[in-house]
Amino acid sequence: MHPATLPENPPSVAPPAPVRPPRAWALTGALGGLVGLVGIFTTAGLTAPAEPYSADNAGYVAALTDRAGYVWAHQVVTVVAIVCLAVFAAGLRRYLGAQEPAGSLLPTLAASGVGLVLVGLLIGGGISTELFFSLNAADEWDPDVIAPMLTIYSTMAWLWGGIGLTAAAVAVGGLRHGSVSRWFAVFSAVIAVLIAATQLAPVQYIALVPGGIWLVVAGVTLALRQRPGGRS
Repeated sequence: MHPATLPENPPSVAPPAPVRPPRAWALTGALGGLVGLVGIFTTAGLTAPAEPYSADNAGYVAALTDRAGYVWAHQVVTVVAIVCLAVFAAGLRRYLGAQEPAGSLLPTLAASGVGLVLVGLLIGGGISTELFFSLNAADEWDPDVIAPMLTIYSTMAWLWGGIGLTAAAVAVGGLRHGSVSRWFAVFSAVIAVLIAATQLAPVQYIALVPGGIWLVVAGVTLALRQRPGGRS
């Protein structure tokens, strides 16, 4: 037998193209935070003309009878935010699961925090159906029935305290295991503390502000991370 001979200049094999990490889920989270933050503040303008009637349900409802469009817009805002944040929660859990030690609770805790916000958005947007039709036919409804709907409208979709749990989980993962960059971990810790403060005082709905900001920053930061499984 003759030994096999190799060509003097074997054909070069091109290195595999680098695989870009999935980014859509992260940018979707940023979009959801922005839509929720801007949209909910905008649709809160529904009740502005009725403030002088806060102790008079009949006068309060009468001042809002031509503003049902705000309610419809509120429903659209919450639906868009729900879809965006659901995608973000799933992507964040997958991302952290690849960074954290096997069996870590942090990915599930981070996704669960976003899930709590989804529940508030679902209820806060769900009241829009009943409220829209009742405001369009306010003369056929008891103002004392419509007023509680307005309370739900003005509160539930604002309850973004669950993002504090998400931010805290990301902060712990970043500081202990390097699952995100150190600056982002510190930023997440600060946001978690701010949101915790809103939950310990009777201003829970203000959590929308730091929660929405965190989502925008988190989405952009995680979308710009350098490599799959790498740090931001």
